[in-house]
Amino acid sequence: MTADTTSPTDQFTPHLQDILRWHFDPATGSKFWLSRVAELGFDPLADIATLADLRWFPDLSAELRTVPVDDLLPEGCRGRPFQVYESGGTVGTPKRIIEAGSRAEGIPWVDRMFDEHAFPRDVHWLHVGPTGPHIVGRSMRRLAETRGGVCFTIDFDPRWVKRMIRTGRPELAEEYIDHVLDQVELVTATQNIRVLFITPAVLEALCARTELRERLASRLTGLIWSGTSFDESSLRMVRDHYFPEAVVTGIYGNSLMGIAPQRPPVAEDKQACVFQPFWPRAVVEVVDAAGDAVAYGERGRVLVHLITREMFLPNVLERDSAIRVAPTHGSFYGGLDGLAEVAPYREGGATVIEGVY
Repeated sequence: MTADTTSPTDQFTPHLQDILRWHFDPATGSKFWLSRVAELGFDPLADIATLADLRWFPDLSAELRTVPVDDLLPEGCRGRPFQVYESGGTVGTPKRIIEAGSRAEGIPWVDRMFDEHAFPRDVHWLHVGPTGPHIVGRSMRRLAETRGGVCFTIDFDPRWVKRMIRTGRPELAEEYIDHVLDQVELVTATQNIRVLFITPAVLEALCARTELRERLASRLTGLIWSGTSFDESSLRMVRDHYFPEAVVTGIYGNSLMGIAPQRPPVAEDKQACVFQPFWPRAVVEVVDAAGDAVAYGERGRVLVHLITREMFLPNVLERDSAIRVAPTHGSFYGGLDGLAEVAPYREGGATVIEGVY
């Protein structure tokens, strides 16, 4: 594979300038941004030029819980068929985003990353994760179709599980996971499923069902985990012991930032899984309490900048923490920071309910 010799900085500056011109021009921008230019205290078109400059913007992501969707639509995108998706609501009321194709742009890139893992093609998938208002279901369908397969889905409501845990009824959460696995049993009993997308909590419960686990272990050639944190010892157990014949890979992401697939490991990696965000449309930094980037190998809070023509949402402090991983070189993701050991960020002892997604 030919290496991309263009540096990430060279790619980012013109991309950022293009997106700023789009969102802050009355002919193409959205009411969400145009209505607040005067209160920003700076000129987005004249004063913002670098990644560091994005810190001038306020974090407006909380407004996505209540803002009318029409305010989010850029004038330059009117007439396109938009979809509305929601976050998981892990730390409160879900946030809404709009999407008309920007996430589809990342699918060929993830597809290419999967090829570097030698992930299987031309086989059928089962998506054991959210669909409905959650964009991950649509993304997995697109990815399965891109790779030549049919994607099966099941009913999966992560908010119900979080509600059961939050209200002190964990036994009902466990019963719901059994309900999810019963659906997995039904699909896999009659369909030739070779790739499984699943969340770590449900995967752990699946591994406790010996017959189901052994059936899948004899068939699966690919396994994707995503949605909640996964400690490295459990990941190694799944990869090396439970599903040794499958290519096991992870995806980190959410409604705001999109998909960050696991990149293939390199010799200097200290972690079992390193994620690579889709630069420059989604730029992810790992920062300390003061908002400064942490050193490589250190843990900090995840800071996301969503930079597309459909949505511009800079400076979003996420609910996650991660370890900042130094860039690798010599491939199409060379020169970019990675993320590892993603886990919930608990500010001031706040309770974070991961549930099943």
